[in-house]
Amino acid sequence: MRTLKDAKIGETVKVVKLHGEGAVKRRIMDMGITRGVEIYIRKVAPLGDPVEITVRNYELSLRKADAEMVEIEG
Repeated sequence: MRTLKDAKIGETVKVVKLHGEGAVKRRIMDMGITRGVEIYIRKVAPLGDPVEITVRNYELSLRKADAEMVEIEG
């Protein structure tokens, strides 16, 4: 299983599934990260946290712990 945390800078990936429970999963979905959406990896901080992405034409920073809950392909 490949997660958003494993994606490289400059890569465009597609969300396959969201893991996690309750409020955490809802918060990720509220940010626009849902199944089938494409995500472009813009930057990764030096220690890997946070990850800066572009999703649905807006920029978003995501913690490494949240990025691990997003399963991707591509």
